[in-house]
Amino acid sequence: MEAAESRVLIVLPALNEEESVARVVRDVRNAIPSAVVVVVDDGSKDRTGIVAAEAGATVLTLPFNLGVGGAMRAGFRFARDNGFDVVVQVDADGQHDPAAVLQLIRGLGEADLMIGARFAGVGDYGVRGPRKWAMRILASVMSRVARTRLTDVTSGFKAAGPRAVRLFADTFPAEYLGDTVEALVIAARAGLVVRQLPVEMRERQAGSPSHHPFKAAVYLVRACAAFGLAMLRPRTRLEDVR
Repeated sequence: MEAAESRVLIVLPALNEEESVARVVRDVRNAIPSAVVVVVDDGSKDRTGIVAAEAGATVLTLPFNLGVGGAMRAGFRFARDNGFDVVVQVDADGQHDPAAVLQLIRGLGEADLMIGARFAGVGDYGVRGPRKWAMRILASVMSRVARTRLTDVTSGFKAAGPRAVRLFADTFPAEYLGDTVEALVIAARAGLVVRQLPVEMRERQAGSPSHHPFKAAVYLVRACAAFGLAMLRPRTRLEDVR
């Protein structure tokens, strides 16, 4: 399906991102004027939802913090219920380049799920130490499950085509880390085609990163655990979802 023929929904999960979310909404709308932008306000304590609406986004307000997985599940269900063909997940902190969104969507001509990969030879974004090796191991194992080479399986920058939208509206995992590793496992085991596109990360537009070195190490341990649990769960078949 060509991007020009698709109804595209850009979903921004956002928790306390009032300083950056309006700029991201405007940048995305400028990059793809035909797309609809939805900000899922994930229990923010600041004015995230208000400034997002003022910038032109549709705002879905969750009553309390569910995490990125819960926010994206709400986004996928909104897409399914309102007839959108494509869903693109973009961080509300401004690190994802809106100019790459259209490239991800174009990649859906040959895939069901496109990952914006940070460690694929574009840009200078990188990690070091135990986190680097853990991510490499996780990517290697996930590549075998998806039957394609993947270098960044914890990326939050992804585009989902019609089959993935239908699958994820019912099955997108709301658990911690479900939006990355487990979602890829679900997609691959359901027979969806997963591919990646090298992308360059930008500096965070506002606020501070959520992962310090110790937290980053814990994150990767949990990511490995999430992968193991995902592989133990029953396989979801696309024909079983409505």
